[in-house]
Amino acid sequence: MSDNATTAKVSIIMGSQSDWPTMQQATKMLDDLGVEYETQVVSAHRTPARLVQFCQQAHQRGIQIIIAGAGGSAHLAGMAAAMTHLPVVAVPVASKHFQGMDSLMSMVQMPRGVAVACQAVGEAGAYNAGLISAQMLALSDSKLRDRLQTWRHAQTFNTPLEVE
Repeated sequence: MSDNATTAKVSIIMGSQSDWPTMQQATKMLDDLGVEYETQVVSAHRTPARLVQFCQQAHQRGIQIIIAGAGGSAHLAGMAAAMTHLPVVAVPVASKHFQGMDSLMSMVQMPRGVAVACQAVGEAGAYNAGLISAQMLALSDSKLRDRLQTWRHAQTFNTPLEVE
């Protein structure tokens, strides 16, 4: 896990520590592709002042993409998107009572003008959030683009990953 805010390009935030087992999946893609990230708990409901501060300062610290995972009412991604110009990728975390459908429904009902890119519920969604974040960063980073293409080839042809 990277907590170096000076080099992190992606910030992975989650509503509570209990979301970490799911959100940790986003780090796998980022680690495999050599993308620096940071992780932290920032709750829209329990620590709203911390969320405001985080959103106001993220781009100043070099963050380019925010991955936000939350369960239940899942306001984290939408609130972050409302307070920053950075792209926000939402991950609905499976909840105890509704298996993440409540989180998903909360995240995909964003009003016009507040964009959130929502992934699948759970670990697959978190993993894909890391992947799509790398894909976005690769648009302006040729070395990352090469690593991503090598990864994609390895996945497609079931060959070992050889990243430089």
